[in-house]
Amino acid sequence: MQKKTAMTIEETAQQIVEEFSVFEDWLDKYNYLIETGRDIPMIDGHYKTNNYLISGCQSRVWLHASFRDGKVFFSADSDAVITKGIINLLIRVLSGRSPEEILQADLGFLDKIGLKEHLSPTRSNGLLSMIKQIKLYAQVFKLKMNN
Repeated sequence: MQKKTAMTIEETAQQIVEEFSVFEDWLDKYNYLIETGRDIPMIDGHYKTNNYLISGCQSRVWLHASFRDGKVFFSADSDAVITKGIINLLIRVLSGRSPEEILQADLGFLDKIGLKEHLSPTRSNGLLSMIKQIKLYAQVFKLKMNN
């Protein structure tokens, strides 16, 4: 039996675009986004501290990253259901990747599903803060790897 290879960032992002394309109404997309938040790799309780809070988010979002076998793995939680769905989409695409892959990732799928245009300005800022924090973790692990 052939071993199934993991999907690339682009393939995972395309899969998300296809999942969202099923819904024409934005209310249905929001509901789906909330539903996806239920699948989030849940952050361990002892990481739900201010050290792991992402600044710049309207709601509280905790993000933890670990580094194993050259790959970065994320877990998170949020006190807001939509935000939990958003961070879960990012984790789904970027977790289990090398720091370099994360730093070079094209996150255009967020535009393709219409997420950016349907977020309030404060949620859009929060999304940018989440991406910035994920890439910051990747940068730190990349530096540690090279030392």
